[in-house]
Amino acid sequence: MRILIVEDESQLARHVASALTRHGHVPTIKNDGLEALQAASAQPPDLIVLDLNLPGLDGLSVLARLKQAGCPSRVLILTARNEVEHRIKGLNAGADDYLAKPFAMEELLARIEALGRRGAVAASTELLTVADLCMDVQHRRVTRGGQPVALSPREFDLLQLLMQEPGRVFSRTELCERVWQRDHEYDTRTVEIFITRLRRKVDAPAATPLIHTHRGIGYCVSDMPGAGSSSPFSKA
Repeated sequence: MRILIVEDESQLARHVASALTRHGHVPTIKNDGLEALQAASAQPPDLIVLDLNLPGLDGLSVLARLKQAGCPSRVLILTARNEVEHRIKGLNAGADDYLAKPFAMEELLARIEALGRRGAVAASTELLTVADLCMDVQHRRVTRGGQPVALSPREFDLLQLLMQEPGRVFSRTELCERVWQRDHEYDTRTVEIFITRLRRKVDAPAATPLIHTHRGIGYCVSDMPGAGSSSPFSKA
């Protein structure tokens, strides 16, 4: 992927670029928000790794202007560990994912690869499938084993996020941020309630559970045996 790294810490930017190059990506570095905006507008990259604290133009402003201009690039924002408010604002502004500093390079690479897979799915089809669970994203229809599954809008959004990356475990906090986009205190109990509702509608009528709990971590959708520690009737 062509990846634009927008980071004013030059040493960190070079470290990230070196790791991306080793993994087959083509990185470009910009240390200033205005320069990054001009570069991404002229030739949108596949993905932007965007620090929020930038000289010239802050990261949130860069993100907002790119989205207003219809830039198709996926965006991973970098925030300080205690910048929860900025993180949420970034997700609300259109970022696809976030990572708090300091971070492990392995986690950054994993999140970038996941965003790459998500982009490939979105570009090729509007139909998501995991085993016999099918989702028509455009028409917001879900079936399991050919039978329609009636979901509320929020249940649909939660299931869509899980199905976009089968096997990836999403934490309760991330689901809360990305599906509910809360700008106040997280209510992860809400996530548990909706997971339970999805299980009743998606898994309970079927022989094989697809929605799995990873105790103390989060949830995933997968058709792999042993993907989690849940059953169709286990607690969220």
